[in-house]
Amino acid sequence: MLLEQNLIIAAMQRHSLTFWWLVECWPQVFNKLIRRYKYLEKGFEDEVKKLLLFLKGFSESERNKLAMLTGILLANGTLNASILNSLYNENLVKEGVSAAFAVKLFKSWINEKDINAVAASLRKVNMDNRLMELFPANKQSLEHFTKYFTDAGLKELSEYVRNQQCIGARKELQKELQEQMSRGDTFKDIIPYVKEEMKKNNISEQTVIGIIWSSVMSTVEWNKKEELVAEQAIKHLKQYSPLLAAFTTQGQSELTLLLKIQEYCYDNIHFMKAFPKIVVLFYKAEVLSEEPILKWYKDAHLAKGKSVFLEQMKKFVEWLKNAEEESESETEEGD
Repeated sequence: MLLEQNLIIAAMQRHSLTFWWLVECWPQVFNKLIRRYKYLEKGFEDEVKKLLLFLKGFSESERNKLAMLTGILLANGTLNASILNSLYNENLVKEGVSAAFAVKLFKSWINEKDINAVAASLRKVNMDNRLMELFPANKQSLEHFTKYFTDAGLKELSEYVRNQQCIGARKELQKELQEQMSRGDTFKDIIPYVKEEMKKNNISEQTVIGIIWSSVMSTVEWNKKEELVAEQAIKHLKQYSPLLAAFTTQGQSELTLLLKIQEYCYDNIHFMKAFPKIVVLFYKAEVLSEEPILKWYKDAHLAKGKSVFLEQMKKFVEWLKNAEEESESETEEGD
């Protein structure tokens, strides 16, 4: 019995010593060598890339150790994230070796740094949008990726990829929207397309109204003269009011649009005087309603150009308040 206990203790000590060498000693050895002899850096990365291509030749235990070490070396800058290209090898991906290895690697990397540092390294080598390729084509879905890495204890990586997918979907939507507008596609075609993309990619109406506003404003070569641009803007935006109205069905979406208009008019100085005219146009076209306009005026506006825009909107806001009071009085009298 005593012998068995001693053997178990010895085995645990060997494991602890091996782990200590893996996470503390070897990374320091590689790091110091490459810092001193810079010419080793490229050769070392090339050897690691080759090593990763032959992961199937290692036992699961050996792969896990290599993944941990690689994660640490990526975290301390000894290795460049481009070495991950080897994990996209068709055979490794097909047999699930790449994904399993990536779990251990990213756990080790994130433990040393954090998800923001990891994301920055991936972006540098254009790999931030390629993580889905760790799975075979028939499993390259956000749902599968999220479940796999979340179940493995890497929720932050899952959320990062989800955010990347959303950003990519928004960029693609804006690009397609601008092309549709350039072609002169009808709103009857554009609106269903946008709604389908919203549903498919889980994009909120608030996000979409910002995309539509940017797309609408980017389709025109604006006049540089302040006295002419307001008239040009009203004519252009009147044409697109039905499109904007289709995606301002919520008060928060209307408020988002107001903030986008304010920001645009502030950033483009020749639009400063056009701001109230655009808001009134959208009110008349039923793109904007009283409540979001009054909320914007009271406390939801941006700091950008605040004093100028609030002064410009003062008379219209007073008119809205009076109209609202009169409507309430008429309702009470009717009761």
